[in-house]
Amino acid sequence: MVQLGDIDRSDPRPPYQQIAGMLRSAIESGTLEPGARLPSEAALMENFGVARMTARQAIQELRGEGLVIPEHGRGVFVRPMPPVRRLASDRFARRHRDAGKAAFIAEADKAGYQPGVDRIEISRTTATETIAERLRLPAGDEVLVRDRRYLANGRPVEVATSYLPIAIADGTPIEEPDPGPGGIYARLEEAGHTLARFSEEVGARMPTPDERTALEIGPGIPVLTVVRTAYDVNDLAVEVCDTVKVAPAYLLEYDVPAQ
Repeated sequence: MVQLGDIDRSDPRPPYQQIAGMLRSAIESGTLEPGARLPSEAALMENFGVARMTARQAIQELRGEGLVIPEHGRGVFVRPMPPVRRLASDRFARRHRDAGKAAFIAEADKAGYQPGVDRIEISRTTATETIAERLRLPAGDEVLVRDRRYLANGRPVEVATSYLPIAIADGTPIEEPDPGPGGIYARLEEAGHTLARFSEEVGARMPTPDERTALEIGPGIPVLTVVRTAYDVNDLAVEVCDTVKVAPAYLLEYDVPAQ
């Protein structure tokens, strides 16, 4: 068993929290690597001289933080985490679209992971009040909806839903599962909507059950929410993209001018 030290009886923290802290440190330092099996309850009981409930509470503490996952009949394992992706404002640079790369592909090239996208669904629906307001559309207007899931090295890292005015998307490759090189932003610009700016709202929360299933994450793993609105040179809102991202898979980086 990995060496974890001893319980400090003078420590005001209960023993289970101390044990959880030692296991957490071993995970964060890489002593317990992703995919490694945690010491069993019996091993923790013997090593620390504690009751089974104390050992169980220590493991539950780590499960609640999303650091470990149980596998029925096999034990509890350190959660394999997806590769960290740094989201910089550069990802929407026109040079990427000119090179035939959508933002996700540009990120992949920079971070060194293998990108993928699946579960692509395209539909039309009446815009909600919030989407209509963001797109500056009359209430009840129809919008094109693009749902998809993004993968990094085969692991889900985000789900995204784009909403576009039908007047812009109708009859264009944006209605196709694969809109072509450069993604939908390249198609928007080809249609005369040269992009000028993006507005993003970033939040954090716990995922819904459906999001946990789609992103293949367990209890204790938070998500980031990013709602982006794209505007063309005429300040026309041409797309709203609502994304839910696995929080440990992302670092958000923004360049903000000091003016």
